[in-house]
Amino acid sequence: MTRTRPGSRAADLSREDVRSTVAGLLGVGAESISDADNLIRHGMDSIRIMKLVGGWRRAGADVTFQKMAENPTVQSWHELLTTGRAAKTAGPEVVRHRVDAGAPFALTPVQRAYWIGRGDELALGGVGCHAYLEFDGNGIDPGRLEAAVREVVDRHEMLRARFLPDGRQQILERSPWAGLTVHDFTASDAAAAGQGLDAVRAGLSHRRLDVAVGEVFDVQLSLLAAGRARIHVNIDLLVADVASIEVLLTDLATAYRVPGGLIPADGYGFAQYLEDHRAWSGQPGVAGSPAAVARDYWRGRIPALPTSGPRLPLATRPEDITRPRFSRRGFVLGTKEWGRITARGREHGLTPAMVLATAYAEVLGAWSADRNFLLNVPLFDRQPLDEAVPGMVADFTNLVLLHVDLRQPVPFAQRARELQHQVQQSASHAQYSTLNVLRDLRRAHGGKRVGAPVVFACNLGSDLVSPAFRAELGELTWMLSQTPQVWLDHQVYRTDDSVRLAWDAVDELFPPGLLDDMLRAYQELLNWLAAAGNEWTDPATVSAGGAR
Repeated sequence: MTRTRPGSRAADLSREDVRSTVAGLLGVGAESISDADNLIRHGMDSIRIMKLVGGWRRAGADVTFQKMAENPTVQSWHELLTTGRAAKTAGPEVVRHRVDAGAPFALTPVQRAYWIGRGDELALGGVGCHAYLEFDGNGIDPGRLEAAVREVVDRHEMLRARFLPDGRQQILERSPWAGLTVHDFTASDAAAAGQGLDAVRAGLSHRRLDVAVGEVFDVQLSLLAAGRARIHVNIDLLVADVASIEVLLTDLATAYRVPGGLIPADGYGFAQYLEDHRAWSGQPGVAGSPAAVARDYWRGRIPALPTSGPRLPLATRPEDITRPRFSRRGFVLGTKEWGRITARGREHGLTPAMVLATAYAEVLGAWSADRNFLLNVPLFDRQPLDEAVPGMVADFTNLVLLHVDLRQPVPFAQRARELQHQVQQSASHAQYSTLNVLRDLRRAHGGKRVGAPVVFACNLGSDLVSPAFRAELGELTWMLSQTPQVWLDHQVYRTDDSVRLAWDAVDELFPPGLLDDMLRAYQELLNWLAAAGNEWTDPATVSAGGAR
């Protein structure tokens, strides 16, 4: 949330108010930021800009992500907030229509895609959009852990959501969670315990939770010799995005450390948020509304968009795979390399996320039969329409299509700037869903199959696992996600001063060794970007044999 003074309008903010808000969000001293500094060089990124946009719009400013991202300086933002159309004097953006918290309500476009994708009849369907995490710790008390889970489920209503056959969702008064399942391997030797843990992972990591009855979240515990323990967490991503997983893990640690320590929910729920968001976006049929502007933007881009993701070599057709199984491969980019990449990116006005997205796109293009393709990019579009929103667990995910055209070699920094600008524009027009864009694209090509099954998902705004959780309940040691209709999903998480780069993919789709070769080329390309003396003025050279 931005630190706009209570009751103040954006039009009344001084330049020092803007500087203080920005510095607070970045965790730096206000004196370190001059009026003309490019704020990306201070660590500003897309997620933080979106938070600022939401807060200042609530204060009456007619600003967009695109406007703020085009010239990220204190001086420019102050002018946007206090001059012209931005200095609105009208009341709040949102006129709230109260909703019945217990009544069924509509899915978001992304939720609907996840829900439909669970069906067995779809190519690469039959899987829940699901995350599985393992944490290794010591001295975990089963009773305290079960009580903490119940407290978290009571606190966050979407952990009690069920999904109805008519494609709506409803909050249950009580969760159907039966309680903590405990796997006791304390009397087993190391080999037997390892086999037992492998069996638990095999049984949990590809679950399709029964969301129709409200089974959306589960925690289990394995007890090992010498007081060691492993916590197994399952969550269906119909009810949580990555930021929500951070929230619930932090709350779980709080409830475990101090039973009854969670602040009770204030009654603002996801149904109310979605109603407020619809009011904020307006109607597509109303000229000039954000929804109408977004629709016109995307329809104007349709003629130039390709119809598919990268055309990677396949071992089998997606429709021939009846039971998709995802596997994870990846690596950690060390503190030294990540620091160099981040610093050099800031010198070029690039966010770290867009540096990684560009490198990923270059690797995909090296193996693709067509170097002009679509990349699916999730946005963590959590608009601060109420003070409760930052602490909510729900799926706020939105998607945008990134058009990647690698047919002409250009310097890496230039390529990244072009893609970053495109993401900034698209993020400002996210009120028109990617599902609608794909539908329009299909119509424009006479019903031809279209899709973007390769994903780049980046969350660098904060640690996925908070220090509080790690201190109380253990370190994240293994994770897997799966998404229906997705071929390859690249996920990025921050871990202290390094980053974890993970690829979750349906291996059966691809020839043996292909993904390993691609990941190796990706790692080599990132090492090249981190190399001393590399100013990113040359094109990235990646071939099917590896990176330069």
